[in-house]
Amino acid sequence: MQIADVPDAIDHELVSKAQIEAKIKETADQVSRDYRGKNLLLVAVLKGAINTMAAFSQALSIPAQLDFMTLSSYGSGTVSQGTVTIRQDLTADVRGRHILIVEDIVDSGHTLAWLVDELKRRGAASVEIFALLEKPSRHEVHVDLKYRGYEIPDEFVVGFGLDYDERFRNLDSIAVLKAEVYQGEQA
Repeated sequence: MQIADVPDAIDHELVSKAQIEAKIKETADQVSRDYRGKNLLLVAVLKGAINTMAAFSQALSIPAQLDFMTLSSYGSGTVSQGTVTIRQDLTADVRGRHILIVEDIVDSGHTLAWLVDELKRRGAASVEIFALLEKPSRHEVHVDLKYRGYEIPDEFVVGFGLDYDERFRNLDSIAVLKAEVYQGEQA
């Protein structure tokens, strides 16, 4: 789906489809060099990172296993409660594995910092992160990003896996959602 398909909901495009593809290709090329000959496991947190994981894994030129987790730190509200709950765990054993977390966006950093610590606690040989997007102004916890995509301003973004109320994940670019959409003034 393109932004033109939902003009009443989108304020403006922030990162184009071409920019996303270029950054993913550039990063996948670097990761392919860095992890050649290693037992690489890509880990993504569902649902937001699914588009980034799919595109990134296909751009790699080395073998990699993919696995997924579903984590929650929000409970039933819209503000993080700070406690991470595993709703769906990995199926792969991470002991002795080189892990690359493939993330859609780094906001506060709480959940991602927890995940890095958890994977290390489980015995991973190494844990690194590729984040397609990050909002530095929202960081509350420092998270080391080995592979960086785009820094974006503190705006409500959707597309390429990112959603508002389970909508707009299938946009092919990253866009800023109009405030009236998430403030409940538009259906």
